[in-house]
Amino acid sequence: MTELLTAAQMRAIETAAIESGEVTGLELMERAGRGVVEAVFEEWPELAATSHRAVVLCGPGNNGGDGFVVARLLKEWGWEVEVFLYGDPGKLPPDAKVNCERWLEIGEVAEWNDSAIEDILDERTNGLVIDALFGTGLTRPMPDDTLRTWRGFVPTVTHYDTATRPKYVAIDAPSGLCTDSGANLGAFPADLTVTFHTAKVGHYLIREAHYGGGPGLSGTVVVKDIGLQHEYCKDIVQLLEGPKPLRPKWMSEHKYSHGHALILSGGAGKTGAARLAARGALRIGAGVVTLGVPGSAQLEVAAQITAVMLRWVEDDEALTAVLEDQRIKAQCLGPGFGSGEREKALIGAALEAKRPTVLDADALSILFFDEADALFGKLHEKCVLTPHAGEFARMFPDIAEKLNAPAIKGPAYSKVDATREAAKRAGCVVLFKGPDTVIAAPDGQCSINSAHYERAAPWLATAGSGDVLAGFITGLLARGFQPMQAAETGAWLHVECARSFGPGLIAEDLPEELPKVFRDLGL
Repeated sequence: MTELLTAAQMRAIETAAIESGEVTGLELMERAGRGVVEAVFEEWPELAATSHRAVVLCGPGNNGGDGFVVARLLKEWGWEVEVFLYGDPGKLPPDAKVNCERWLEIGEVAEWNDSAIEDILDERTNGLVIDALFGTGLTRPMPDDTLRTWRGFVPTVTHYDTATRPKYVAIDAPSGLCTDSGANLGAFPADLTVTFHTAKVGHYLIREAHYGGGPGLSGTVVVKDIGLQHEYCKDIVQLLEGPKPLRPKWMSEHKYSHGHALILSGGAGKTGAARLAARGALRIGAGVVTLGVPGSAQLEVAAQITAVMLRWVEDDEALTAVLEDQRIKAQCLGPGFGSGEREKALIGAALEAKRPTVLDADALSILFFDEADALFGKLHEKCVLTPHAGEFARMFPDIAEKLNAPAIKGPAYSKVDATREAAKRAGCVVLFKGPDTVIAAPDGQCSINSAHYERAAPWLATAGSGDVLAGFITGLLARGFQPMQAAETGAWLHVECARSFGPGLIAEDLPEELPKVFRDLGL
């Protein structure tokens, strides 16, 4: 997994490196500027073949200093470069001021002119536009006198093909993007974002879906090494990049060695979701999967299953009796479950058993509508809750209110903050679903399973895909995975199955794609 940093964590690493004497701020700035030019030429080799025209927009901080380095390097490459500075050159930080002076030896710095910049961008004759205005440091909405520049960015980046327009490059992050939350504070969209040492949390989060968040604004994200050593930071967020090791099945073992998963179903006409979950648990490697169904649904389920086993579970007493079988290592309640008194009692009995438990869909609604909070109080560290945004808002309305409040400054309250707070309150793992799925444990461990950039999987937006995910996690719990590991691995494989299958995916395809994904992973 790759570590994702907040703006404050990145500043702390840079400061520690400078104070230790291993590097100067000026050296870091030079490395950053060179990294940007390298990334540009790697992304668009045709720009390195001959000279072009560039507009570099520099801000009043060190991000602007990076911009001056880029301007100088492009000029030395033979480009025609025009530089605009937002702010007073006399008030630049020391390192940025040095690089401004170096640029002035070979070029000019124009004062910020919002209208003139808009006109230049509208011409669409530049080869490159560099956004070095605010980077990761912005803690307020973009200033009013950048609005016309924003108008020059947005239609060009979003409506014109890159073959017929300039390429837009952000240094560290698009100006106006909160790199802790993905909140859009009036951000300039980019085709390419070049960041340093490691990507930032906000590059992978969507705070306001209709604005696209970090993934929608950043374009392609490239991380350049600027020679910083790893420093321990508290509360690091991990980006999932692969599954936890899946122990192979050995010839000397039998089916129960790999766990028995129990999936509870709803009544007649409502068994499809549970059957999807059961198939997911079976395909991911649980040795035995049993569907627990009420009498009204037994014939319906029996006609639809083969490898999945069937048990009559009419009420909480029947479930308690079934759970006397200690070979049952994990259970799942919620998909197509229903939300009446029977189901409420079943959840109570399941939680009393203290087995690894996935609560999804209807089970989450039952937790919300339990006014006495008796069931919520029974949640334990072996549970995994898997809400989507609507379910999360019902379960944790005060947390969701903070998350959904308009972001008027940074660092804004993020989906990472919300999921961590929910996990701590529930005392168990919470998997907050979405293309930017966030998974958190009560102790603060946190990861992001991003279905963006090269891992985009829009086909997952199909009915039943969440039921399969619940089954994946349940199957992994049955195989002995810890709740956090099961949630992370299940979520990552869920996206990989969708990417492997591609367009036309329906939920039934996800479990059947797992064998191919496993083979591709060499498992």
